[in-house]
Amino acid sequence: MKDIEIARQAKLIPIQDLAADRLGLSPEQVIPYGRWKGKLDLASMPDRLTGPEGKLILVTAISPTPAGEGKTTTTVGLGDGLSRLGKKAMICLREPSLGPSFGLKGGAAGGGRSQVVPMDEINLHFTGDFHAITAANNLLSAMIDNHLHWGNELNLDPREISWRRAMDLNDRSLREVVTGLGRGNGFPCETGFNITVASEVMAIFCLAKDLEDLRLRLGRIVIGRNRSKMNVLASDLKAHGAMTALLKDALNPNLVQTLEHTPALVHGGPFANIAHGCNSVIATKTALQLADFVVTEAGFGADLGAEKFFNIKCRKAKLTPNAAVVVATIRALKYHGGLSLKELRQEDPAAVRRGFENLKRHLENIARFGVPAVVALNAFDSDTKEENELVFSLCRGLGVPCVSATHWAEGGIGAAPLAEAVLQVMAEDRESAFKPLYPLEVSPLEKIRTIAREIYRADEVTLSSEAESQLASLEKDGFGDFPVCIAKTPYSFSADPEKRGAVSGFTLPIREVRVSAGAGFLVAVTGDTMTMPGLPRRPAAEGIDVDAEGHIVGLS
Repeated sequence: MKDIEIARQAKLIPIQDLAADRLGLSPEQVIPYGRWKGKLDLASMPDRLTGPEGKLILVTAISPTPAGEGKTTTTVGLGDGLSRLGKKAMICLREPSLGPSFGLKGGAAGGGRSQVVPMDEINLHFTGDFHAITAANNLLSAMIDNHLHWGNELNLDPREISWRRAMDLNDRSLREVVTGLGRGNGFPCETGFNITVASEVMAIFCLAKDLEDLRLRLGRIVIGRNRSKMNVLASDLKAHGAMTALLKDALNPNLVQTLEHTPALVHGGPFANIAHGCNSVIATKTALQLADFVVTEAGFGADLGAEKFFNIKCRKAKLTPNAAVVVATIRALKYHGGLSLKELRQEDPAAVRRGFENLKRHLENIARFGVPAVVALNAFDSDTKEENELVFSLCRGLGVPCVSATHWAEGGIGAAPLAEAVLQVMAEDRESAFKPLYPLEVSPLEKIRTIAREIYRADEVTLSSEAESQLASLEKDGFGDFPVCIAKTPYSFSADPEKRGAVSGFTLPIREVRVSAGAGFLVAVTGDTMTMPGLPRRPAAEGIDVDAEGHIVGLS
């Protein structure tokens, strides 16, 4: 049965009843968006957000195949598994982007018996948060162009405007555009679009601690330079107040449920390959006040999502993760062992053994942050007993628990052994040794080198002449103590997606360096990484439709 059919047959609890029964919230503390979705009204629950925090569990993964390895599905399954064991658990996820929903990977609400629901609404418009973020981003663009039109009081240099428009769809034709053509339409300007999940507004939205912090961060956005080579900020344009107004309601976290009625906060959604890849700080901090165990995820492999979760989100939000789950699949291990996508269903223990080096590398990296790990071997019907036993044996050799997880087919029951293993490693690791990878006091280049050498296993980092100039300028402008967010392919430790496995000894090329001053980090772009993806040859949109009864079909 397809994911959307399973979701449609689910018996859901009205959202205010779920909030009351599972979280002890009153009707006034939940703003309903229909029957099955709601937003928590944080302003009405200050007494619920000041107690001791629960345990925080990160779900990450090995370097994925192009179809993904079920990280979100495992996050949902683990939350349900903890609930099955009698634990008060919540799940924190990113909101899905329309880009992959209509592109290659599909939606991001989990799958099979481990989904957050209503799946179709979550994967499409949901509560409108992404539309608000897109509108706030593009309002700033409109106010920049309007300022130029009406005399340019701030003496902005049109050639130095760095702010780009945004849209939450994959559209490669918008990467580089010219605006202002035609009489009376402003000044022609070369610019482009980012996908909304790569926008700095999205990053700010997910790192802001409250409404006032959101407003201040929006005001610190660098939109470009004036003719004296000084930075011009969104606050100089007086744009941040109106942008905050557009985002005010969106900032309240969204409450939904799993198929087994575990509460889930689904809020914010930066990509991990081109942004910092974590759900909102507000949602995570709120969940830690409402539950004893919070399961969250960070995008793509641990070299991207987990590294940024630890070095950026945890540092800025003062979070201490208690355990990490690294999702692996037999098919991904064989992929990193050298097999093609067409060969992944055939039994090949030798390829599994070769590909295990990728998983081993990720486990070593998690250990560098002082966080205990468990491997979740996400089950597929093509897996064989010999292949599974090999992975269990190899993990035992590393001293890391490895558990087969059948939550896609069985829901929380299939993830209960994984939940037990996670509880066990947290019990054994009572005093967290968590620490970020680098101090903020070192130079941006040294931070990039540290990530490249210690996480990716690169030998060298090279900077284009443009990146060198940008780094020097950013340090001069006072941004040198920011953490670094590296934009890189998710399919390899290197910047080359064709180099699978546990590649090492390569050179990491940095093409450009940008500042996200409001978010509070630098973005180092590697190789040919794009902040506006394109659609694949056969996009998922071709199979999505609405049937005669008004039901969406083909969404996965």
